[in-house]
Amino acid sequence: MKMTAMDLVASAKQNISEISIAEAKQALSEHLILDVREPAEFAAGQLPNAVNIPRGLLEFQINNHPTFAGQHAVKIIVCCQSGGRSALATESLHKLGYTNAVSLAGGYKTWSES
Repeated sequence: MKMTAMDLVASAKQNISEISIAEAKQALSEHLILDVREPAEFAAGQLPNAVNIPRGLLEFQINNHPTFAGQHAVKIIVCCQSGGRSALATESLHKLGYTNAVSLAGGYKTWSES
């Protein structure tokens, strides 16, 4: 069966947890923030103290990044523009052993509108 990108996102969301904007704002000091948008998107605005690793490079860079290397137990909020890439990224992080990663529901767009 052929799947669309949105089918993949919906499937990923069945395997991960999402955090609301209100919950994320309260939890910022307890979590690392990983932004998986492209560098130009990140440069236009981001969550406080966010680290940018684009979605397409995540699996290749996360274990070598000084913020995340060896930090498999750390709590991570994963953010993208609207929640799709962050859902896929969170699922990948779980597979890589980062089991305390959650996806920001609605992404940066919803964050910036709140």
